[in-house]
Amino acid sequence: MKKAIVYINQFFAGIGGEDKADYKPEIKNELIGPVAAFDKMLDATVTHTIICGDNYMGSNPEKATEEILEFLEGLDFDLFLAGPAFQAGRYGVACGRICKAVKDKFKVKVITSMHPENPGAEMYRKDMVIFKGGKSARDMRKDIKKMADYANRYLNGEQLGSAEEEGYFPQGIRIQYYNPEMKTAAQRGVEMLIKKLNGEDFVTELPIPKKEIVSPAKPIKDLKNAKIAVMTTGGIVPVDNRDRIQSASATRWGKYDISGMDRLKSGEFKTIHAGFDPAAANADPNVIMPIDVLKDMEGNVFGKLHKYFYATVGTGTTQAEAERMATEILRELKEAKVDGVIMTST
Repeated sequence: MKKAIVYINQFFAGIGGEDKADYKPEIKNELIGPVAAFDKMLDATVTHTIICGDNYMGSNPEKATEEILEFLEGLDFDLFLAGPAFQAGRYGVACGRICKAVKDKFKVKVITSMHPENPGAEMYRKDMVIFKGGKSARDMRKDIKKMADYANRYLNGEQLGSAEEEGYFPQGIRIQYYNPEMKTAAQRGVEMLIKKLNGEDFVTELPIPKKEIVSPAKPIKDLKNAKIAVMTTGGIVPVDNRDRIQSASATRWGKYDISGMDRLKSGEFKTIHAGFDPAAANADPNVIMPIDVLKDMEGNVFGKLHKYFYATVGTGTTQAEAERMATEILRELKEAKVDGVIMTST
């Protein structure tokens, strides 16, 4: 009988939410949470569940990965599954990272699932099969079934379809096959051209990835008299985080008055970002939000610093939410007649 191992985070293991996101890696010889569904649907026995907190993996990626790989040493398994991660950014990145590490070290098939806006999908889609999953846990059973159906065909040595046919993200791999109609490339090309000229639907054999082109902003003509604002995706906020900005997959932003400050003080400001070690930023918030340097430059390098700085968290934040928040902030900056913006990250 084939054997499988499944990786999940602290939430789906039933350990807790953000309050338990620093949960250290653990391996259990039992079926926990959604792992039981995998065991029922797979033509394999799930022998172990691996659990790791999203923050722990995000803050200690090398250490967490090494700890999990050590768990797997000596275990017999044919398949490694992770997730589904839905739209949860930290979870998706964690699933991608551990799947890649397991694939590279143990040379077994790895499969996971993520929503198209999960940053882990773009980061790891070329390294493994990542199914296009739902947005939230409401899609759990459907996403698990897609992963299990594909895994079963793989385990049973059946013919597997293309990324488009199976429903996972393209990996950029071209596979040679014999055209059942035995048409030459010239014939197929001409047929596609005729369809295009006639306004008919056709499917190219070589899709080209579309890149969004963003035109650079025009340079500021008079920097000496310009009003400059500063923003960050590094999660710098007052210690009470009064705007309740999430530590990952953010949907909120905040603005904070710095008109009476020469610098941001530790103990008054901190970072809530879950994607890096916060020690340095909490000791000196200016390493991410450089108010101290900008105050020194005010009236010298540029004219005036805007009285507010703007902050959110970038890790796991979807493109749609980022665009919405940027639009809202931009409206305020235009009303305040800001000439330019400095964006800092991590």
